[in-house]
Amino acid sequence: MNKHIIVIGASRGIGAALVKRYAKNPQHQVYAFARNTARMDILFDEPNVHCFPLDLTKNIGEQLAKVMYELPMIDVLIENAGFLVNKPFSTISHEEFTTSYQVNVIGVMESIQCLLPKLNPEGSHIVNISSMGGFQGSMKFAGLTAYSTSKAALCSFTELFAEEFKDTNIKMNCLCLGAVQTEMLEQAFPGYKAPLTPDQMAIFIEDFSLTAHHYLNGKIIPVSLSNP
Repeated sequence: MNKHIIVIGASRGIGAALVKRYAKNPQHQVYAFARNTARMDILFDEPNVHCFPLDLTKNIGEQLAKVMYELPMIDVLIENAGFLVNKPFSTISHEEFTTSYQVNVIGVMESIQCLLPKLNPEGSHIVNISSMGGFQGSMKFAGLTAYSTSKAALCSFTELFAEEFKDTNIKMNCLCLGAVQTEMLEQAFPGYKAPLTPDQMAIFIEDFSLTAHHYLNGKIIPVSLSNP
């Protein structure tokens, strides 16, 4: 069945791999959003991929308002964008804290607010991409205070949204990913070799996004073979 799918944070890593996977089905229409549109133009030449600029650090409503008329009713929304700071807690700046929370939490909430009118009321699935660093009870790592706490907030938002919209057909779940060999992982753990590639993780997320909302809502799910 044909689906209309939005991927926010689509210019690299897991987001880019997801766009590629969805686009393999010619019946799907994929709407890729990221700050780096030049990179997306190089990555995606599939006729069913449509690229749009989106900077989660500012004026999200204004940015999305300019393209809303181009969007159909959306069946799947992947919130994959992320911002990572890796430095000792005592040296993290106010700007770095603010940007971490703006991109990893506030930007997600604001973009979903804007896109609510476009979510298919007959059945749609929002998937938030968090981290094992934000999963309560998991191993934590020095230097990732801003990143991991903001990703933990994303988990809490998932539960709250699901409760507020439980009487609708708009469902939301959150995947807390372990180690995947991305540019962001290299930034956090230089030299570490992850057990999964972005393409491998994208296979799981693709299937989850298309099917899991029939069974799950408001769930925080760890998806991890290992943590560095």
